[in-house]
Amino acid sequence: MTTPTPLKQNDKVALIATSGIVNPQKLNQGIKILENMGLRPYVSQSCYASHEYLAGDDTLRLHDLHAAFADTQTRAIFVARGGYGAARLLPHIDYGLIAKNPKIFAGYSDVTALHIAINQNSGLVTYHAPMPAADLPTADKQTLDSFYSMLFTQSTQIHFDRFSELAVRITAPITGGNLTLIASTLGTPYEIDTRGKMLFMEEVNEEPYKIDRLLTQLKHAGKLRDALGFILGSFTTPSSYKKIQLAISELLFPENKPIISHFPSGHCMPNITFPLGQNAEILMEAPNEFQIHFQNQGMSPLSHL
Repeated sequence: MTTPTPLKQNDKVALIATSGIVNPQKLNQGIKILENMGLRPYVSQSCYASHEYLAGDDTLRLHDLHAAFADTQTRAIFVARGGYGAARLLPHIDYGLIAKNPKIFAGYSDVTALHIAINQNSGLVTYHAPMPAADLPTADKQTLDSFYSMLFTQSTQIHFDRFSELAVRITAPITGGNLTLIASTLGTPYEIDTRGKMLFMEEVNEEPYKIDRLLTQLKHAGKLRDALGFILGSFTTPSSYKKIQLAISELLFPENKPIISHFPSGHCMPNITFPLGQNAEILMEAPNEFQIHFQNQGMSPLSHL
């Protein structure tokens, strides 16, 4: 896997829309945040376009993705928001172009489809991160600090208090993202490969039975069996959260693998930035300590509790 070069002051960064229509007010707020970090944002045409429920047609959104990777002056690509539509681009993406022009690519939610495809077909580490025209404008300090630290120095520090009591040490890359998008890859040429990896999952506003159905689908497809363990981000539901815990306990616990729960990333605040596809050392010394180190940074800590 290729890890992109960290950002530095005055770097040019591209904002693109690969999914839903972008809110102009939020976009402007996100641009100001990036400018305050010392970056020079360039806004692609897809961020201003609309095509029914999409940010422009597939041709425009694909063009902006390719143009951002091809531009040698652009150091990072931020997807403006999620929604729906990224998966439509997968068969048409030039993965060779991306592999030859490695740079930071960041986003989450619907961007999960692109993370998985780019990780597996281009060999590029990507970043699960808040988005400029979504949650970045209202981000708390911990989210902003994590976003800046990971993209400028490729290290960050977080604190949380819910994780597996199973003491374990694992060295593996992290894959995954939004649970619905992960499941949607099954049976396609872009199917997620969880073999030898920690599987990260998060979801928003889904009923517990839908979470159960998605996890069951992954189980039947062998994706839970193949993973080394699970990292559970934010899960929100219109119903009782206890019912989600039931699905997790009956579908994930029988795998007898380490489970890190309540990881502060996804449709939540704070929303911690972390790399997908990059080899990590995960250390749990129950019940008092949890750490993640990323190997290409000399095992600098991502999390310590």
